[in-house]
Amino acid sequence: MSSIPKIIVRQTTPNDFAQVIELSKTVYPNSPSWSESQLTSHHQIFPEGQFVAVDTDSSRIVGMAASLIVLWNDYDLTTSWKDFTDGGMFTNHDPEQGHTLYGAEIMVAPAMQDHGIGTQLYAERESLVRRLGLWRIRAGSRLRDYYKYADVMKAHEYVNAVIDGEIIDRTLIFQLRRGFTVIGVVADYLTHDPASLGYAAIIEWKNNEAYIIA
Repeated sequence: MSSIPKIIVRQTTPNDFAQVIELSKTVYPNSPSWSESQLTSHHQIFPEGQFVAVDTDSSRIVGMAASLIVLWNDYDLTTSWKDFTDGGMFTNHDPEQGHTLYGAEIMVAPAMQDHGIGTQLYAERESLVRRLGLWRIRAGSRLRDYYKYADVMKAHEYVNAVIDGEIIDRTLIFQLRRGFTVIGVVADYLTHDPASLGYAAIIEWKNNEAYIIA
């Protein structure tokens, strides 16, 4: 019987970049990986919003989360991931006026899934939102299993079926169980992603400790 991995979540440092890039190649073999220039920009702009999950036995990075703060009124539900993240550089980070943490990425090594690593990363992100007094987390949930159903249902029908428990989308169902709700379904959110066909559910987690006016 394999032992349960001991995982810690901490802020990302430049020494982690090489492993994060390799992790993204493993998780997204059909998409461009994170680049060193992007990860450097994240670290310089908003280091508090970048996390890695580390297996303490091997010192290997087995998960990663990246986020920025946005003024939601600058965007709408049809905005693509590329525009929400300024091409993955996070140079649109707006801590002065923004009240929304935008979850640009959470990924876990395929071999390490189902060990609670995603839960730890989400908990760290939620803790950050509470600490900063932000109103909410919003993100695009990549519909990773939609390709199995695209011939028989529209993307919004697929999302409703997941919400109703009729079918399973491995990413979205996890987020719903974390307390997220779906506020929209959009096309062309992602490129180079045959699994989702570019579709995503826009999801929201509200910080009930903050005073939300919008």
